[in-house]
Amino acid sequence: MSLWQDVSRQIQQTDNSLFTATSQTSMGGGCINSAYRISDGTTDYFVKLNSTLHGDMFEVEYLTLLEMANSHTLKVPHPVCFGESGNQAYLVLEFLDLSGRVDPILQGQQLAEMHRHTAQQFGWQRSNTIGSTPQQNTYMDDWVDFWREQRLLPQLKLAIRNGYGKSLGNTIETLISRFPVLFSSYQPEPSMLHGDLWGGNAAALSDGSPVIFDPAFYYGDRETDLAMTTLFGGFSPDFYTAYNDAWPLDDGYVIRKSLYNLYHLLNHLNLFGTGYLGQSISLAEKVLAEI
Repeated sequence: MSLWQDVSRQIQQTDNSLFTATSQTSMGGGCINSAYRISDGTTDYFVKLNSTLHGDMFEVEYLTLLEMANSHTLKVPHPVCFGESGNQAYLVLEFLDLSGRVDPILQGQQLAEMHRHTAQQFGWQRSNTIGSTPQQNTYMDDWVDFWREQRLLPQLKLAIRNGYGKSLGNTIETLISRFPVLFSSYQPEPSMLHGDLWGGNAAALSDGSPVIFDPAFYYGDRETDLAMTTLFGGFSPDFYTAYNDAWPLDDGYVIRKSLYNLYHLLNHLNLFGTGYLGQSISLAEKVLAEI
């Protein structure tokens, strides 16, 4: 049985439908997965494909999107099913028309609402990936310990294995030992996070309703999501105003956002190479200068 027959059969069983894919259109899928729009002429679905070696990644994304959808805040693609066919793993999502221009005020308000959904501890029930890099999510009570042990240290160790240890020198290690001072008067809640919230993972329906997708989900400091939105171009000023009106940010965010974005820059260094080396060092030095 072909891949698309297997996918169709799984959709039929999950949605209790008669869906059979009659067309498959390749779509932009990013640097990790390939992506397709499949249709029977009436109903469309969005399908991500990768090797079965990465099938667990799709199961985790399926569970992540369910949890985010259950917050009834920012729209995410509804996850339909996941499975394997031959050497291919797949994840089926509802197909969304993302042709709209986002309403930034609603986007900021809904993100604040999502962040108000909290857990008892930092982390999540499953580890996942940030891009294609493994991301640990073991539950911990202390946010500083979580950020050090499960975010910064794994990226630093990977950077050293990738040959960047000499260039990074002691800068990152010094920052890791000193950054807890930034939390002396600030204790974040374990908020529901997207985890990889840059402009490429946000869009809008035709009516302007905000949508987010491709999460690297966990429960953590809400500031990390806000910080990530500023890293690659930033969101609309109205978005930040609306978020801050809905849930004002602590004054120390101005410094901590650089600490949080260092995680993502180190990840880009490890994924894409030396183009992110100088920026990573500069950002670490910037935080150290503020401590």
